[in-house]
Amino acid sequence: MKTRGNLIVLSGFAGVGKGTVLRSLFETREGYAYSVSATTRSPRPGEVDGVHYFFVTKERFEEMIENDELLEHASYVGNYYGTPRDYVEKKLDEGFDVILEIEVQGALNIKKKVPDAILIYMLPPAAKVLYERLRHRGTETDEVIAKRMKRAAEEAQSVSKYDYIIVNRDADECAAQLDTLIRAQRQSVRSNLPFIEKLQEEFRELSEKE
Repeated sequence: MKTRGNLIVLSGFAGVGKGTVLRSLFETREGYAYSVSATTRSPRPGEVDGVHYFFVTKERFEEMIENDELLEHASYVGNYYGTPRDYVEKKLDEGFDVILEIEVQGALNIKKKVPDAILIYMLPPAAKVLYERLRHRGTETDEVIAKRMKRAAEEAQSVSKYDYIIVNRDADECAAQLDTLIRAQRQSVRSNLPFIEKLQEEFRELSEKE
């Protein structure tokens, strides 16, 4: 009997390496699906509807909000972004572990709607390591780096609200740890209720024959 997948919400400070770790995970492991968000912004060159985003009109997005079709949503720079419930549910029913990469507030909102969601926060080995990674990227000014570090200090106060942490010392090693953690969830009682209930029924039927 196919086991329903787990809903995984991954958060982490800007610059901690979430994207690199997830690329490693998806390239080397099977059984995962990345959540595709809906947005009202226009597609950029090379972006494919249903692959990178679900591109919808503002009217359609607001209809999705009204009908509770989104697990979470937010407005950023004049556009809506959100996680479609149907897409996630379909992938979970197919047995995939669905990974959502979102920020703290969105993660906590999803936990309210989906109590079984597993919240994982990715951390650097030390605050100084995160600072050095941001500097070495060479893509942000000192002012932007300072803002990111301030934001990280604020977000650090919410880490205790998550279920698990993983520490990114090395991207491939961190991906392996993430895979191990998620695969362990597949053995939970919650993830295997259909199988357990089927087995219970088989035992009842056999016991009644005696």
